[in-house]
Amino acid sequence: MTHWIIAPIVLPALLAPFIVLAARYHIGIQRAFSLAGVAALVVIAAALAWGVSDGSIHLYQLGDWAAPFGIVLVGDRLSTLMVLLTAVLALFVLLYAIGSGWDERGRHFHALFQFQLMGIMGAFLTGDLFNLFVFFEVLLIASYGLMIHAGGNARLHAGVQYVLFNLIGSTLFLFALGAIYAETGTLNMADLAQRVALIGPEETVGIRVASVLLLLVFAIKAAVVPLHFWLPSSYAEAPAPVAALFAIMTKVGAYAIIRVYTLIFPPDLAVTQGLHGLWLLPAALVSLAIGMIGVMAAKRLDRLVAFAVIGSMAMVMVSIALFTPTSIATALYYIIHSTLAAAALFLICDLVRTGRGNVDITPQIPMAGAALTAALFFVGAIAMAGLPPLSGFLGKLLVLNAAFGTDKVAWVWVIVLASSLISILGFARAGSVMFWKAHGVTSDDNARTMARPAALSYVAVGGLIALLAAHTVFAGQVHGYTSKIAAQLFAPEPYISTVLDTAGKLSKPSKEAH
Repeated sequence: MTHWIIAPIVLPALLAPFIVLAARYHIGIQRAFSLAGVAALVVIAAALAWGVSDGSIHLYQLGDWAAPFGIVLVGDRLSTLMVLLTAVLALFVLLYAIGSGWDERGRHFHALFQFQLMGIMGAFLTGDLFNLFVFFEVLLIASYGLMIHAGGNARLHAGVQYVLFNLIGSTLFLFALGAIYAETGTLNMADLAQRVALIGPEETVGIRVASVLLLLVFAIKAAVVPLHFWLPSSYAEAPAPVAALFAIMTKVGAYAIIRVYTLIFPPDLAVTQGLHGLWLLPAALVSLAIGMIGVMAAKRLDRLVAFAVIGSMAMVMVSIALFTPTSIATALYYIIHSTLAAAALFLICDLVRTGRGNVDITPQIPMAGAALTAALFFVGAIAMAGLPPLSGFLGKLLVLNAAFGTDKVAWVWVIVLASSLISILGFARAGSVMFWKAHGVTSDDNARTMARPAALSYVAVGGLIALLAAHTVFAGQVHGYTSKIAAQLFAPEPYISTVLDTAGKLSKPSKEAH
């Protein structure tokens, strides 16, 4: 048993109350401890990812209580990849929050930021469905506090809408957990994988209802149509660093679908066979169309990016819904791209707001720092729209390739290609209006808004853009690793045997995992 698996949860859980109790009136101390904590998270996450890169699975048993009775944390290729992605994203988001001064505009930003990281890390590492619910609730509480950071009626309204939709998801989650426990007597994922497989065809009603409810819950988190209504206003009204961190939040829903529906309810399981293909793929395709139409119709840059997030998540869900090793590997590659691109664009929105005072897609005089901001927007828009040569283009090619051999290939190709064209037109319209059609406002009229963004803000956005470039340059290696993750997911026996081993030892790398 390795104790390092719990570190990504414990570290922010200890930092948050320390910041509140010992440094609540000292922003410099808050920044130092928060930044040091996130930097440590990056190192720990990288070490965890390296430790399982050979296909081994690491287990941590709280209180040394063995599964299925005790609480377990499990580190495999998938969970550690998501933990590493979260830690890296959090580092650049925190740099931007400090550089732009967003962390000073309200109370307890750094403490809430750490609690948010605790919830995200816990959701990725838990091996138990009930604790997945617990970490979802930690996410909900912390994210609401972050969303209304710095106040304002619009932000408060969006926050209430966000909480209400997620409370609906939480209620459905509890119903699903109750049904699963009633049918199987356990909520440990590995134990569930064994027990669900033993359910006879004449006793499938309860577990099938539970699996549908779980899919609805995770679809709410992933903002899939018709459960996407909370996202545009919530993300557009949230403070820019918060919206950028929220780029990983929808991926928690995608992760949960991948984990649960390859481990507990795999595609070949008779009890739930065809469940995800019945409506998840059509819903994802509709989400893709709606997201990109929203990009074209948006009148503010922040709402444009929010609809782009819906579209990029729909691309992920299209690939997941195909439920083959190839499509899951593609979805994981696109998750990394989508997270980095969405976070960069939300931060670029704030650069625009700082330089011109608003994010309306209307012609105005050039903003402060216009050249550098425009260049960053140009690269971010290319990435999100899926134009070559960046990783969005490669990701869409992989999605189209994954659709071959399925009966929905024509629908996937038509909607993906058409929505990509609409996305390109939407981003091109916004960029040309905001950066190249500047006129009609005198310098005196605009002097109040012409504040150049801080250098550290540009460094943070540039770091995310650089990661997107690296994701493109090393696309072959990254996709090769995600293919190994998919192979491990579709051969879950080592995961199950490791978790249910009372000795809690590390499992040996399996041939399937390689």
